[in-house]
Amino acid sequence: MTVEELAAKLKCVYRKGKENEQAALRVHLFGIKYADELAGLSIKEVATQAGIPGYAAEVNKGRNLAGYVDIKPGVDLCA
Repeated sequence: MTVEELAAKLKCVYRKGKENEQAALRVHLFGIKYADELAGLSIKEVATQAGIPGYAAEVNKGRNLAGYVDIKPGVDLCA
């Protein structure tokens, strides 16, 4: 997956999270779900292209959690 594709997904996840005051939570879940795709890419660049450069650390926290937790089946981060 490209930086642009991940940024588009992150932007959607963030926007949905803002609707119910769960932006940071959803950004963490994004990092968990897309940890493999984020490997080798600049998380800061993904967050910057998504328009939320201040959330790069939150994406990274989720990526670091990915080895320890799973997202329940059926959870749609952008819904």
